[in-house]
Amino acid sequence: MKTTIGVFFGGRSTEHEISVISANQAMAAIDRDKYDVVPVYITKQGKWYTGEVLTDVKNYRNLNALLAQCTEVYMRPIFGDYKLYKNRKPLFGSDVAATLDLAIPVLHGSNGEDGIFEGVLETIGLPYAGCNTLASANGMDKITMKMILAADGLPVVDYVWFTDKQWFSRRDELIEKIESKLGYPVIVKPANLGSSVGIGRAENREQLLERVDDARRYSTRVIVEDMVENLQEINCAVLGDCDDYITSVLEEPIKSGEILSYQDKYMGGSKDNRGMHAAAKRIPADLPADETERIRTLAGETFRVLSCHGVSRVDMMIDAKTRDIYVNEINTIPGSLSFYLWKPVGIDFTELMERLVKLALKRKREQSAKTVSYDANIFAMGGGVKGAKGAKCAKY
Repeated sequence: MKTTIGVFFGGRSTEHEISVISANQAMAAIDRDKYDVVPVYITKQGKWYTGEVLTDVKNYRNLNALLAQCTEVYMRPIFGDYKLYKNRKPLFGSDVAATLDLAIPVLHGSNGEDGIFEGVLETIGLPYAGCNTLASANGMDKITMKMILAADGLPVVDYVWFTDKQWFSRRDELIEKIESKLGYPVIVKPANLGSSVGIGRAENREQLLERVDDARRYSTRVIVEDMVENLQEINCAVLGDCDDYITSVLEEPIKSGEILSYQDKYMGGSKDNRGMHAAAKRIPADLPADETERIRTLAGETFRVLSCHGVSRVDMMIDAKTRDIYVNEINTIPGSLSFYLWKPVGIDFTELMERLVKLALKRKREQSAKTVSYDANIFAMGGGVKGAKGAKCAKY
């Protein structure tokens, strides 16, 4: 029997449409001779739908008509239950729409790439491709990510971070800290969004106020970073797990302005919105051999330090004047799954999906060998609330 793969995409995210494009690319690449594919589209309101019509991106032009042809589904939060249930139980027949063997999340941005959805899958116990809850959360949050990388000696730019409430209560203090520690220009970002949403450059205090007000529309936490003025952006994908991984060729995205915009990344001058692979770029990036090797090493170390899994893309920054290299961020579910960075090293999109499936099943086998609970019942042994304080430890 074929393995049934559930591909989850869409979601309550500012990157919803990009997720749909990436997922349709991924589903088209899966070997249908080996696998059955069940698309699971999550609307912007958080409802789940399945249906074969979801595998053609052109159908999303009329969303109401598309969903009318689909079945609304849900999963039960019961460990070991891998079924998709119909939201409306039929009078006759089964209420099961599909039974999954594993999941491939292609949910970009918040409520998907940040560990929330991965936590749902781990609660159920369904094997899935990609980073686990912890790695996803740390990778998505630019503040936490930089703290972890800096603690392990990886190069990141100087930054100041704060919450939206701190900005209201301590604004003058924070402005002084930004100006004394970083100076201008700076880059202001929401802490937990991708695709360049809510990001802007500030040359002075007036612009800083404007950029922070924009960023806090999207996130409760804001990060202000020292801006690399002579910026050269380089990306590298990593595939595997934190103990055994490979790195891709490098790409240099071509931006239309000072920073890489949403349009630069996903429109690519094309009318058909073909996703991240359609963006203007140089592959491989035109860099000296020693810099290429340095960037690939830093990308791999970022993947390892954050305990990543599956395929990720690490975005780097080079100061074109000093040639200093910094880790900018990691995308744990990158646009188009970065398939275009693997083709030059002999891994096509179908092979990439095959490797993600194998990695998901391998992790599930390894997790099954770990102890997660004890068989002993302390209540049956006289334990409980009364005997909890000062009780002697029971021997098992």
